[in-house]
Amino acid sequence: MIWTEEHTEKLVAEMKKAYPAPECALDFGSTFQLLIAVALSAQTTDKQVNVVTPALFRDYPDAFALAEAEPEEIENYIRRIGMYKTKARNIVAASRMLVEKYEGEVPDDFDELVQLPGVGRKTANVVLAVGWGIPAIPVDTHVFRVSNRIGIVNEKDVLKTELGLMEKLPRGSWIDMHHALIWHGRLVCKARRPECEQCTLTGICSHFNE
Repeated sequence: MIWTEEHTEKLVAEMKKAYPAPECALDFGSTFQLLIAVALSAQTTDKQVNVVTPALFRDYPDAFALAEAEPEEIENYIRRIGMYKTKARNIVAASRMLVEKYEGEVPDDFDELVQLPGVGRKTANVVLAVGWGIPAIPVDTHVFRVSNRIGIVNEKDVLKTELGLMEKLPRGSWIDMHHALIWHGRLVCKARRPECEQCTLTGICSHFNE
């Protein structure tokens, strides 16, 4: 099935209808806490991250507090999530860099964000989109799977998927579509067994029609 502009319009309209106010599933109280939560979410679920961050953010609410900690202290807070030792080192190092270079504030620039320890392309884009309201399309496993399964893009890696979505989707829809595709992947277009009978996108979905 060849994807057209009409398919894109249908996709955006249906996602708006199904997820009228999509939001980030991570719990946070500031852009700094968002940065830390997203960094912790790598290769684990948002639900698991939300279990460990309340105590972490209670005791280390900002970059200044976390910069004073040792990674071993932070390990005790996040031990329940994957790669907790590496993540503890990274978020402490990132906090120290924020204090040293940015007076504890999270930058709103992609190139500066990805210089922070433990911050990759997806994390930087989430911070831009969710923290600063700057149009970006972070591509996690759900966005990658759903967008390629539907057929809006047909790519084998995350970067090409992101660039393809940026090309196909209206810039003003990027942030909401990012959230909507995640929720659609969690609730309907699941990894192992997509629930096509519940999906409103079957008319334009490559997977369903092929």
